[in-house]
Amino acid sequence: MLCQRQQLILLGVLVAVGLSGADKVHNIDELTGRRFNKARFSTEVATDKYTPPEEKDPQFWYDLAHEEIAKRLQLPQPDVKRAKNLILFLGDGMSLTTVAAARILKGQRQGKTGEESSLSFEQFPYTGLSRTYCSNAQVPDSACTATAYLCGVKTNIIEIGVSAAVSFNNCTESQTPENRLTSIAEWAQNAGKSTGIVTTTTLTHASPSGAYAKTANRNWECDTDVASYGVDPSECVDMATQLITQVPGKNFDIMFGGGMGKFLPKSIQDSHGNPGERSDDVNLLASWQARHEGGVLVTNRKQLLSVNVSAVSSIIGLFQSSLMKFHLDADESYQPTLSELTEVTIKKLSQNENGYFAFIEGGLIDYGNHYTKAGYALDEALEFEKAIQLARDMTDIEDTLIVVTSDHAHTLSIAGYPGRGTPILGLNQHDTDINGIKYSTLNYAVGPKNYLDEKGQRIDLTDQIGGNDFEYPGYITKEQGTHSGDDVGIFASGPQSHLFTGMMQQSTIPHLMAYAACIGDGPQLCDAK
Repeated sequence: MLCQRQQLILLGVLVAVGLSGADKVHNIDELTGRRFNKARFSTEVATDKYTPPEEKDPQFWYDLAHEEIAKRLQLPQPDVKRAKNLILFLGDGMSLTTVAAARILKGQRQGKTGEESSLSFEQFPYTGLSRTYCSNAQVPDSACTATAYLCGVKTNIIEIGVSAAVSFNNCTESQTPENRLTSIAEWAQNAGKSTGIVTTTTLTHASPSGAYAKTANRNWECDTDVASYGVDPSECVDMATQLITQVPGKNFDIMFGGGMGKFLPKSIQDSHGNPGERSDDVNLLASWQARHEGGVLVTNRKQLLSVNVSAVSSIIGLFQSSLMKFHLDADESYQPTLSELTEVTIKKLSQNENGYFAFIEGGLIDYGNHYTKAGYALDEALEFEKAIQLARDMTDIEDTLIVVTSDHAHTLSIAGYPGRGTPILGLNQHDTDINGIKYSTLNYAVGPKNYLDEKGQRIDLTDQIGGNDFEYPGYITKEQGTHSGDDVGIFASGPQSHLFTGMMQQSTIPHLMAYAACIGDGPQLCDAK
């Protein structure tokens, strides 16, 4: 007979095979390259996902970051101020084309032609470019990139908080001490600073998890997920449990996002009317409350805005069972905006006289681009830039460093030669294709809709285009749009922001922020004084 552990793993494998990729947007088989040539639960590196051996050692990336810092310090230093507070704003999937299109849409919503407009962070004094590839991926996902910009080390695609020496889905390798990384959130906590994570996705999604999780599979969000990939959850701790019970997650002062189901057992209905997702019958929110006397749980906008931040020790906000809703679809009386989440975060964290580190993500820009619904993606980008403006207005530029960047790009393009003021979400009124058919200004290289007739010719979209939920044309047909390997922008304001210029490895970003705030074990501004 099979032992209990073997039965659990076998059951998990059967469940996972039936699921065939729980996240339809970030499909594991697609990201690993196993869709055509690898077994689902193989822990071997896919043959087409090569990792240079030297990059498996975290020290490789530390050394490279220190070299990039040293080169910048050889230039004239216009600023000697130390950053007391650090805020990293992450626009998930916010390619430079998304930035440009959002800028135009902002202006057009204001009744202008649009091209002359500016997003709040575009007015920051210093800009640079980030190289987004990961150790085994020319085009990355949000897991390996989160490890780069939060832990300062590039790793393999799908993995979070572990080095590139760890293979996909390999629990044992992810538990090896030398493969486990620390994040800038932990560096800040060690320096006595308050910390918080904010996202419009789920608290266990890839981007925010880079601040606290160590996992060989980004989809191990709860114990049920771990088992679904053929791994024993009693041996490999899921990400929700890591957040509530392990350092640095358990020490966060603020945790705002969606994904309530990952923290509750299936026997409990969450605050949004859906059953929990955990199979271990553990109520992690009750565990968190027991560990945080004076902590408060909020689940809607009214509760959030009613919190007296001076009277509570910490706040966890879970505003949907899964992902938060797009701003365009949300009930404004129920779901808070990213700006409101940002405001409460800064008010709470700023009570610490030693300062703070906050990670704030506009996570649904990525989903809008995956769905090739540019209207949603651009609106999410505009919500993101509002939150950044609010943060800059609420903080002192003399002591608070704000860095804005993206994890990866998308295949969105602005095509043809449309005239000034052409509606960015509409058709190019100044050009046609070879058959005389007008085409959309925005297009995706990869997407589900080609808009071709039975003869393979493009159809006229005049009567279809323009709505927020319109799916823009794609050239290569897939179920969803995909990421791209473009460089992404970095925008910085505040102490030491002059260091965030030029081209840099994505993994250098947290090291530069740590330098500015004199935290972590690497080079520090304080050492130079």
